[in-house]
Amino acid sequence: MVHALHEAQRVLRPQGLLIDLRPAPAHRRVGLQRGRRWTLVGTMKEDLSDDHSANQAVMTAVGRGLFRRELYDRFDLKRHVGGLSLFRAWLEEFAVIGRLPPHEWLVDRVAAALRRGSAKAKVVVRGPLEMRVLRKRD
Repeated sequence: MVHALHEAQRVLRPQGLLIDLRPAPAHRRVGLQRGRRWTLVGTMKEDLSDDHSANQAVMTAVGRGLFRRELYDRFDLKRHVGGLSLFRAWLEEFAVIGRLPPHEWLVDRVAAALRRGSAKAKVVVRGPLEMRVLRKRD
């Protein structure tokens, strides 16, 4: 990623902005949403090493004087997955794009929570996003 930041710095116009929007290095939380009420069912156990490495690369690029940090924000993203079968499909897709150990235990917990809850409950996955706005230094 440091190479990518060097390349971004090279192609940006003077004082240009780079927007870095990525998942924060934090485990996603899975819960059930009933109306406005969200109840935690379990926390995923993703491998966050790539997220930590990307943050380190940004700090390195800023430390080398390539960019100046203009803005930072962290906010929660809610992904409304739907029912159990859609959650299982989302989890399988998520495992393909990231390093994710088996989470059958979480599927079982969601299934049990859905059985105990109302039929109108939907599976919602929460996870923080981080946004950095970096200004090119000349």
